[in-house]
Amino acid sequence: MTTSPALTHLVPLAAELDQNKVTPGVLGFVVFALIGGAVWLLMKSMNKHMKKVDFEEAPEETPAAAKGAAAASGTGA
Repeated sequence: MTTSPALTHLVPLAAELDQNKVTPGVLGFVVFALIGGAVWLLMKSMNKHMKKVDFEEAPEETPAAAKGAAAASGTGA
């Protein structure tokens, strides 16, 4: 069985591999880009759903108004 020319070119590259300089490479970039894209899509969807929320906060009662309401109902302090 003969070795292919591609295999003979890859063997010297593997022999020169420096274990202290290993980087994530293209696969690491692709995974990172996919995670970033997923986060962007999730944020876009969240913003769309938050715009649909219709929430009106009740006005806060002042202490004077609360005392007047308590006196009017007969349960004063």
